[in-house]
Amino acid sequence: MLPAEPRSLLGWLVIGFLAGWLAGLLTRGRGFGCLGNIAIGLLGAVVGGYLFQLLGVRGPAGFLGSLLVALVGAGVLLLVVNLMRR
Repeated sequence: MLPAEPRSLLGWLVIGFLAGWLAGLLTRGRGFGCLGNIAIGLLGAVVGGYLFQLLGVRGPAGFLGSLLVALVGAGVLLLVVNLMRR
């Protein structure tokens, strides 16, 4: 569910872009373009949130906490995709 406020939507997009870009750098050595980074980061935020909840781990709050959860999720997502490609 996307946030209703435009400011919140912008925050989701910024976190998605940053998380996707960082995950791309860590797993492949380069990014995936602006839209690709946002998509990977947003999907990663969902995956990360699910994983953290499944493990009973409560992630840190705020912008950096959200970025950390999204980055972990995006990294896991990219690792799974890369394993499936082989």
